[in-house]
Amino acid sequence: MSILKGKTAVVTGSTSGIGLACARAFAAAGANIVLNGMGAPTDVEKECSAIESEFAVRAIYSPADMAKPSEIFDLIARVENTFGSVDVLVNNAGIQHVSPVEEFPVERWDAVIAINLSAAFHAIRAAVPGMKKRGWGRIITTASAHSRVASPFKSAYVAAKHGIAGLTKTVALELARSKITCNCISPGYVWTPLVEKQIPNTMKARDMRRDQVIHDVLLAAQPTKEFVTVEQVASLALFLCSQDAAQITGANLSIDGGWTAA
Repeated sequence: MSILKGKTAVVTGSTSGIGLACARAFAAAGANIVLNGMGAPTDVEKECSAIESEFAVRAIYSPADMAKPSEIFDLIARVENTFGSVDVLVNNAGIQHVSPVEEFPVERWDAVIAINLSAAFHAIRAAVPGMKKRGWGRIITTASAHSRVASPFKSAYVAAKHGIAGLTKTVALELARSKITCNCISPGYVWTPLVEKQIPNTMKARDMRRDQVIHDVLLAAQPTKEFVTVEQVASLALFLCSQDAAQITGANLSIDGGWTAA
């Protein structure tokens, strides 16, 4: 399937997890790839090389800090200069902080809002003029089940993800006649290395077995009692890039094992 052949996809927060899965799915569909995020330079270079060798596309890396608007603007400009276009923009970078609201550090609130919400605005703002000029584009943002429901002690994250849902709707309406769609995907708990690493500490803190932590803590809110996989999220993102999804815009698509069905 080469639905993105000749196009370029920028995926923020893509050196691991959902972002990397999206990048690989887009590369498999023919797109040149721009990775962004944290990671050792040698590891990132290996990912770029693997994408290029497996899928016969170009892959480059940008270390742009998603908390800094000027670096986001420069990222989009660099990609347009290098490849000629930004056709697909996936806003996936995100961080988390958990704390009671009265104790929530102001600097952590600012950081979560900057990376999880404002970065998407800045990237969209920079990418849209080129998309309009070319008459085609796909904007996809990773939201969360927390774009629909709240959990205690996650005030900044929940606020940011609710904001993403609103930003998505607004941008979609503005671009509705420009052949550019704007959607967000709201996963529940996704099985990633980051989640896996949390399990031993949770087992110790709660005096629980591994299976108890997974079933009763991590998957407590997901009726299927199964993790979403990064590949499932990436497949949905790729579908949103297809012609079959051309009339899907302004949508907040849940992929959460039924978490937000109630």
